[in-house]
Amino acid sequence: MLRRHGLLPALERKRTTTWAAFVRTHLALLAGTDFFTAEVLTLCGLVTYYVLFFIHLESCRLDIAGMTVHPNESWMKQIAWNGTMDDCGTLRDCRFLLHDRDTKFTGSFRAILVSGRVKPLALPARSSNLNAYAERWVRSVKDECLSKVILFGERSLRRALSNYVDHFHAERNHQGKGNVLLFPRNTDRPREGSVQCRERLGGLLRYYHREAA
Repeated sequence: MLRRHGLLPALERKRTTTWAAFVRTHLALLAGTDFFTAEVLTLCGLVTYYVLFFIHLESCRLDIAGMTVHPNESWMKQIAWNGTMDDCGTLRDCRFLLHDRDTKFTGSFRAILVSGRVKPLALPARSSNLNAYAERWVRSVKDECLSKVILFGERSLRRALSNYVDHFHAERNHQGKGNVLLFPRNTDRPREGSVQCRERLGGLLRYYHREAA
């Protein structure tokens, strides 16, 4: 059973404390979080929005936790409450949350996570590779979407991110998952029929599917 799940015997596990071994063993219980910024044009000029997201490491399910111009402590506390809600919180099935040492991850934010049975793990400084799933998603959303559009107001940013997350989940193949869709809408795909191209955000995001014969 240990061999089937890739685990070492108990005595060897005590001596194997690498980060890769920890992530591999707890993959289903791990989530990562991080901020990224987006420049948005408003009536007051160019405004920087801070976007916070959670990503479940095993399934790669992505949730935009919130976006704001001022990520203060009260906003972070509300995000923590939302994420750990028993019935619909993004982190309800997770036990560990990886995050960097950004001061926006305040003590009160971490305390609320602990009260919701989620242990926050602050990573060492300058170690973005330890939160690679989150860092890779930031690169994807910026390279494939945000760097190619001009955003006018918060509503425009929300629309772009919502479309990209839907595309990421159900329309974009993932090499790290064997070139499959993460959450396909229709598992009974037709094997015949013409291949059609569909678009999002005016053709910025494209995907292909086979029409039923």
